[in-house]
Amino acid sequence: MSHYNISRRYSSTSLFGNVDKVALGIYIAIVFIGILSITSASIEPDTTNFFSFSHNYMKQLVWVGISSIMAAVVLLLERRLFHMFAYPAYIFGILLLLFTLVFGREVNGAKAWFELGSIRVQPVEFVKIATALMMARIMSDYSFNIKRLPDLIKVGLVLLIPFGIIVLQNDTGSGLVLGAFLFVMYREGLSKYIYFPAIFTIILFIAALVLQPVVIFLALLVCFILYSILLTREFVGHVRLFFGIILGWLLLSTLTPLSGYAALMIVCGIAVLVLAFLALKTRTLMLLWPIVMFIYAMAFVPAADTLFEHLEPHQKNRILTFVGLVDDPRNVGYNVNQSKIAIGSGGMWGKGFMEGTQIKYDYVPEKHTDFIFCIVGEEWGFFGSAVVVLLYVSLIMRLMKMGERIKEPFGRVYCYSVAAILLVHVLVNIGMTIGLMPVMGIPLPLMSYGGSSLVAFTLLIMIAIRLDASTSDGDNYL
Repeated sequence: MSHYNISRRYSSTSLFGNVDKVALGIYIAIVFIGILSITSASIEPDTTNFFSFSHNYMKQLVWVGISSIMAAVVLLLERRLFHMFAYPAYIFGILLLLFTLVFGREVNGAKAWFELGSIRVQPVEFVKIATALMMARIMSDYSFNIKRLPDLIKVGLVLLIPFGIIVLQNDTGSGLVLGAFLFVMYREGLSKYIYFPAIFTIILFIAALVLQPVVIFLALLVCFILYSILLTREFVGHVRLFFGIILGWLLLSTLTPLSGYAALMIVCGIAVLVLAFLALKTRTLMLLWPIVMFIYAMAFVPAADTLFEHLEPHQKNRILTFVGLVDDPRNVGYNVNQSKIAIGSGGMWGKGFMEGTQIKYDYVPEKHTDFIFCIVGEEWGFFGSAVVVLLYVSLIMRLMKMGERIKEPFGRVYCYSVAAILLVHVLVNIGMTIGLMPVMGIPLPLMSYGGSSLVAFTLLIMIAIRLDASTSDGDNYL
């Protein structure tokens, strides 16, 4: 057998004595709070038949039952099966995404669903599990080294293939969740310098929407000059360079028909090429990195407008509202505005179960799905919201602890993947309900209404608990 050894003493008969009961308890607590919140969002003042399956909370209870059965099955499976079926699960997930892209149903602008009778399924939720297993399988190979370019490309393709299909489905929010795996790659030894271009690109994109290109490049130029001064401790020469660029820019824009932006690009381009030559000549290689980033900015900023124009209208409006360029509380910003009102009205202790007026009278759209955190905020106040956040943080930390105590890399990578996925979902969902993130349509794990989401997150978490149960003493870890 390969490096993936399985100890006989962790058989299915002793499994339930080894599961992490803390993680399992947190999972149950979050699901229970979700049921309460969905119940509060679903019951109308004139409701008579409380146990009718026409209510969302009764439907969710059915999915809780299904999830519980699936959780038990996962906890009884041999752990080596997850390693063996990583490739088939990933391939099946990709085919499922392609099938949905062609034959799926469009919901809220995203063609990311398909229907099985009366059941609507969102495959991307299950593809996250398959991707996590695939990442764990590849990164646990003996020969794998994330610092080698071929292995890095291999991992990158595992992420880019589903991301590309999800973007084609117009479900960009779900696609961005795959960025959570960058945390895992960093944990496994990927250089931190790889992340700078991604962060830099996001900053440039937002800056290109808010500021004029000339202002952006003048700010970048100042930062570059200051960094170069700190690195080389040459003050006078860099000050001369800065004023020389400014003078050249003013002369070129005045004496030629070029625009101010084009003139600045030409002068900056010449300057950075000269600096790159001098850096190579004097072996000041640390100066090459900001030079490359500056050249990248010169290419990206003009393209940012084109990239923005290719977004869907609702996506552009959400971004513009988020960065403060559009103030439309009655249209684009309505959801977030009502969400903040609902959460703020809860005060410290909240209004009580099913007493939230913003929720009861339907002021908050999507209150039982994407904006379910509003119910917690209004009915249980700051205290209840803090408890929910603490439960999520505890679950994420517990998953990270599982990853650390699992001795082999497959389980470690998988547990960290689950923790990262949960972290991104929680940050984005809660962030958008309080106006700190743009609205992306990402559910709050285990709480938002929906069978696909609940079952997928249950499987995602239970696989991690199962892997941990086979390689730890379970109850001895508190």
